[in-house]
Amino acid sequence: MNSTTEQNEKSSPSPKPPFPAVPTTKILAIGRFTEPRQPEKTRTIFLREVPETVRLYLAGKIDQWWIRKDQKGPVFLINVSSIQEARSILEALPFGRAKLMEFDFLELGPLAPLHLLVAGNNSIQ
Repeated sequence: MNSTTEQNEKSSPSPKPPFPAVPTTKILAIGRFTEPRQPEKTRTIFLREVPETVRLYLAGKIDQWWIRKDQKGPVFLINVSSIQEARSILEALPFGRAKLMEFDFLELGPLAPLHLLVAGNNSIQ
């Protein structure tokens, strides 16, 4: 790349995001078992997993939970603002400690386009 092109790229403004940034208010954690389930092993761990998960729900850390329709693992909506915190919570559960479950994490926040309803002197018609 020549220096003129580099200068133009550095001086041209970067594209503005369409909406303002929003804070992360929840984490969606999509789980899956890391190995085929062995009924006896799974049952033993599951009997410890459920009460610990209920305690997290009662403590307000877990907002909601579901099972995936394909039965490959749970899905949690977690009341934390970072993936690191969500990961530490789920890795502390029995399936996490046994390294039998892993998660994909998605950060969630308020619906950004709503700012259009309250920005400046905009009125709803």
